[in-house]
Amino acid sequence: MTTSQTFFIYLLLAASSLHAEDAEALFVRRVWPLFREKCLSCHGNDEKKIKGGYDMRTQESAMQGGESEKKSIIPGRPEDSPLYLASTRQHTDDWEPMPPKEADKLYAEQLGWIKTWIAGGAPWPDEAKRSAIAKANAEKWSSEDGVIIKTTGALSPEWASRRYKPEGLWAYQPVKKPAVPAGQHPIDFLLAVKDPAPAADPRTFIRRATFDLTGLPPTPEEVAAFEQSYIKDPASSIQHLVNRLLDSPHYGERMARHWLDVTRYADSSGFANDYERGNAWRYRDYVVRSFNSDKPYDLFIKEQIAGDEMQESDAGTPARNSAVPASTPAPPNPELLIATGFLRMGPWELTSMEVAKVARQRFLDDVTNSVGETFLAHSLQCARCHDHKFDPVPTHDYYSMQACFSTTQLAERPAPFLPSENTAGFEEKKYLEPRRIEHMTMLARLDDKMLANAAKWYDEKNLDRSAWDKAVTSARAFIANGGKMKKNRSFTGVFETARAILQKQNIPEDQYPPKLVGFAPEDYGNERVARKGLERLKWELERYEPFAFSVYDGLTPQVTSVNQPIRMPQSPMTTGELEQTAILGGGDPFSPTHPVKPGALSVLGSVEFPDAITGRRTALANWIASKDNPLTTRAIVNRLWLWHFGQAIAGNPNNFGSTGKKPTHPELLDWLAATLMEKNGSIKEMHRLIMTSAAYQRSSEIEGSAAPPTRLADKTTTTREDAEKSYTVFTPRRLMAEEIRDAMLSITGELNPMLGGIPNRPEINMEVAMQPRQVMGTFAAAWVPNALPAQRHRRSLYALKIRGVRDPFMEVFNEPAPDFSCEAREVSTVTPQVFSLFNGQATYDRALALANRVMQEKPADVITRVFQLTYGRQPSAAEKSACTTHWHTMTSRQSAIAFKQPQPPLTVKRDAVEENTGEKFSFQEKLPGYADFIPDLQPADVDARTRALADVCLVLLNSNEFIYLY
Repeated sequence: MTTSQTFFIYLLLAASSLHAEDAEALFVRRVWPLFREKCLSCHGNDEKKIKGGYDMRTQESAMQGGESEKKSIIPGRPEDSPLYLASTRQHTDDWEPMPPKEADKLYAEQLGWIKTWIAGGAPWPDEAKRSAIAKANAEKWSSEDGVIIKTTGALSPEWASRRYKPEGLWAYQPVKKPAVPAGQHPIDFLLAVKDPAPAADPRTFIRRATFDLTGLPPTPEEVAAFEQSYIKDPASSIQHLVNRLLDSPHYGERMARHWLDVTRYADSSGFANDYERGNAWRYRDYVVRSFNSDKPYDLFIKEQIAGDEMQESDAGTPARNSAVPASTPAPPNPELLIATGFLRMGPWELTSMEVAKVARQRFLDDVTNSVGETFLAHSLQCARCHDHKFDPVPTHDYYSMQACFSTTQLAERPAPFLPSENTAGFEEKKYLEPRRIEHMTMLARLDDKMLANAAKWYDEKNLDRSAWDKAVTSARAFIANGGKMKKNRSFTGVFETARAILQKQNIPEDQYPPKLVGFAPEDYGNERVARKGLERLKWELERYEPFAFSVYDGLTPQVTSVNQPIRMPQSPMTTGELEQTAILGGGDPFSPTHPVKPGALSVLGSVEFPDAITGRRTALANWIASKDNPLTTRAIVNRLWLWHFGQAIAGNPNNFGSTGKKPTHPELLDWLAATLMEKNGSIKEMHRLIMTSAAYQRSSEIEGSAAPPTRLADKTTTTREDAEKSYTVFTPRRLMAEEIRDAMLSITGELNPMLGGIPNRPEINMEVAMQPRQVMGTFAAAWVPNALPAQRHRRSLYALKIRGVRDPFMEVFNEPAPDFSCEAREVSTVTPQVFSLFNGQATYDRALALANRVMQEKPADVITRVFQLTYGRQPSAAEKSACTTHWHTMTSRQSAIAFKQPQPPLTVKRDAVEENTGEKFSFQEKLPGYADFIPDLQPADVDARTRALADVCLVLLNSNEFIYLY
């Protein structure tokens, strides 16, 4: 062998050695952890349950293969190795795809690791060598792969030792307030915008600011006054404007609309029954009051999570006590009971057709995730079945937080109306009474029919009826004396009571008439409609009673169904089950594993909560509201920024985890969070800071910026989207659905500005209002609007929000459904919006009302006045000319049209299939609310010139200038 040949062989051996060393490191760093995560659950963790005969615990067994009797790994030849081929999922004719589930398939990078490892000889160092390799490379791998985060109770050692990219952990770091040079606005300094657009003109700014803080348009007079003051002193006029708007009672309504999107407010429970939550409106109004009073944000948190515990503590009851009454209890504070309605905002029901434990777990899962999303910007439900796939949130922490609610029970609690609460409009309760009488009359008629059928039954069976007659006599006396067979029973029939008497006497069932004896198909249907109707009325009547949609601490009562408002038991601490929270295997309430105690997210440090029945939520609320919790303050200031700019600093306000969008300006986010704490949680102070920045006051016109659009390194022009993302210009936004409606009512003069109170029912599309909405075993009542325009024309915030009935106008303009937390409203542009806004009856009614208002005012220039009310400005010469011409043209056409007054429906026919017999039946649903209905202004009420002007107004209401803020 020559010297050159020897040297060449040496180089090959050296290269092979280096390649083997790299492959060993790759195995330790990537391949072996991947096998443990994806493969060993079926191929090694349990020797008795190894699938396909393929054992991957050792190199020998892994290479040997399984039932196919073919070597699974061929060192140096990945393309011939079944392990690699099966993992690619591209060779299904020969090898079953692995892992079997599509959701668990390997990424291209992971496949590359396996391929490179096999190509490098598929080395498989033993455990001691793996530890040595890992230790030698620990520092290098940490810098490249991320850091290990200490948490509590991981379900597997592999998850506990997983690594996280530092940039994905930004939200858990302590808030650090960056320094800002004196004399500079902190927001503008930290945004550091180059070549910004100039300030918006005063008319544009007051419209933007007024909608942002009140959800309503400024009046023409307010616009004119602001324009005048702005000329003299822009900074002072803006400061005065912001202060005035923050002092407006409508500010709380505007902020409440944002908050209720996040908390999923609705006036019904959803699911199959969709019972109305009669007193949920009191929580809605609590939110309005809290923002109007500028309640410190930490207190706002505590009241919603643990207000009832604060109530008991304030009343003198020891916070960690069981059931020992206070010696000198203070008067109850209804506000604190009302606040905890937050915990019950999610959809929920319990019927006899489901398992109570499942329904209970549904509430616990919902409230745990809701608290995480709302206050911590963390969707925790991902950790319900397994340790979080992306964030350092183990399943243990999920159930520790859930344990804080395991002694939380649902109830509508007595809570006297506050002097600040609006209790006007309670007289509308009178429209429920005819429905109650109708249902009671039907059940009484059917009761008489069953008694008559019972006599026929005895004749047909030729049985002695003496015992029955005696039972009927006793039943009549029992009912006459006010007796009810069951607690809170709305109707007790003689027939059913008589049967119950004979049952208690142990008389054989074949000796007395069966239930619903002799019923025809329509009788079955009418009986169910009436019985269920009375049941639903109990929930609706709750709206006018001094109860809070709330919670209490205690043992979990044994309840199989909930078909009426819930009341606290007399002994909440001694009656029921003391739930012991445990990690649930797969989230199944019937598969508890390891018990856990109340706690919070261990990624932020260990903290011990009380394990007593009461006080758990208080501890959790204090932890969330603590100034040391970096998630909480970042979450709320991020939402505030979104509400003002249309884009959040951290792009997913409900998700600060690694899958959420990272902050575009992390220092600004921290400055805002730190400042909120310095301002004692004052939300109004944060508005002042944001709205006095140049960034907020900037024009939305990119053409007006100090420099023209620039070209980037790749020669492309800076786009409008780039300019908006960088805050070079202000991002225009379309009004919310509620703002569009409220703005139209405002400029027409129809808006009732009254704050708070029971929900109102505006007119909605008649087909939707009258639709036969199926609920458990019967029909829900039709949507009947309030009788008086002043009741119907309240702000959209107060509209009755039934989960099963969506207002088509609101829905098409992206009002979110209340089943899930809405972190940011979507804005779509779709064809149905045209039909709804331009052709919709509601919009035409507003156009007619606007035209009538202007005509009644008798201004010197009608078209100019319409523009002032609609846009807050004078029309241009061309606009005025076009509108005037159209007005005159339409006047001629309208003069030839005759209109009739519409008549509201007093009944609606319902057709159904009776579920007991499968046969069809029909009934007439009466609509007593329409008996006193006073319609809005109708075309027949005005002359042709007013109707023609309404056509001009309709065009303006459909314009971008009206429904967009710039």
